[in-house]
Amino acid sequence: MAAETTSTAPLAGIKVIDWTEVQSGPSCTQLLAWMGAEVIKIERPGGGDPTRSELLDIADSWSVYYLQLNANKKSLTLNCKTDEGKAIMTKLLQEADVFVENIGPGDVEKMGFGWEEVHKLNPKLIMASLKGFNQGSRFAHVKAFEPVAQSAGGAASTTGWNEGDFNVPTQSGAALGDSNTGMHLTIGILSALVQRQHTGEGCYVYQSMRNAVLNLCRIKLRDQIMLDNLGALPHYEVYPDFNWGKAIPRAENTEGGQVIGWTYKAKGWETDPNAYVYIVIQNSQKGFEALCNAIGKPELATDPKFTPWQNRQLHKQELYPMIEEYTKLYDKYELTDKLGAAGVPVGPVCDWYEIENDPELLSDGTIPEIDQGGARGKFKTIGLPFTMSNFTPDYKRAPDLGENNAEILEGLGYTAEQIAAMEQDGTLQQPQTPHNPAVQVIKK
Repeated sequence: MAAETTSTAPLAGIKVIDWTEVQSGPSCTQLLAWMGAEVIKIERPGGGDPTRSELLDIADSWSVYYLQLNANKKSLTLNCKTDEGKAIMTKLLQEADVFVENIGPGDVEKMGFGWEEVHKLNPKLIMASLKGFNQGSRFAHVKAFEPVAQSAGGAASTTGWNEGDFNVPTQSGAALGDSNTGMHLTIGILSALVQRQHTGEGCYVYQSMRNAVLNLCRIKLRDQIMLDNLGALPHYEVYPDFNWGKAIPRAENTEGGQVIGWTYKAKGWETDPNAYVYIVIQNSQKGFEALCNAIGKPELATDPKFTPWQNRQLHKQELYPMIEEYTKLYDKYELTDKLGAAGVPVGPVCDWYEIENDPELLSDGTIPEIDQGGARGKFKTIGLPFTMSNFTPDYKRAPDLGENNAEILEGLGYTAEQIAAMEQDGTLQQPQTPHNPAVQVIKK
């Protein structure tokens, strides 16, 4: 099985220099590593990737945050501000296929590794940068974190509720700015690799966090254009009784299209904050009849307040409690089975304890377990999100800090004596295993 996995790995033979840290960049290079690329992670001496020691949960272990984003990689501690460090980086880039970086705006250029310089070093090299904002943007100098990208990318302003104390721009629980941007950058890198097969030359791929969020918010631009033209949006929850302004309102729990979608209480909602299902009422009369029959209220299908679908939009708030009378009789999984069998689009609201322990997700490879060894032992992660008929990722542990220093540098022609000297002068840091105390959380 291992031989088959290696032979069909899509990126086998591709070498990636990974000068990224935290989440956005490492989520990109993690995908490349799982697809078979050799990924060499460049880490600063004195601690490495900050996530190694962030959000710790057990003693003598790198954080799960770090482990989940850096499996299958190699670690090289390298101070690229020293002359020898720059020389090593130069040699690495001369041999590499892809160079990925997400360090501070302008920093890679200051150290002599901007696109013009690396393209001269290795014309076949693909360079990929991940930053907060577009090149030439008035915000190009700004360091961006996840919420910054969601805010500037139009996600926060359209997420949440339109009245009450929580009528504020709201962050999504999904990493729209970080992991989503890493995924978009991966698409760009894979496109550049295919392009190189035709041109024989590498190119520069630039991905901003803002643009990645905007791409996922494409339908919000659709809604803004509709609002510009119509003055109101019938498919929004606040329709029809809303004081429409220039910008689209927050979407609350609507589906996002012309159909009516909402979250309904399921059995056990009194004690379980996630005992809910999401149900979509389709526009077609057939789809609406299927729902009405399934919940035991066939008469709603012929009620002129709810037929045709345009009338349902006007009176949707009246439909919600009638549907919820039915949904509160069954738990969310029973509802998914019953309504799904009737042809109604429906899904359970799954909390993360349920997801972490879902037997289907554990058995089908969605949530693989990786043996890190040491105090951590096995940890779970979200694996490669797509499947291929002839390839299964070979999930491996994340490296200790500088674990692969000797292997990588000897491959570049350095001797053990030279490596030891660079560890003394600060160009490198000696390999380090995790040594953190037990973590105690204060609970009220």
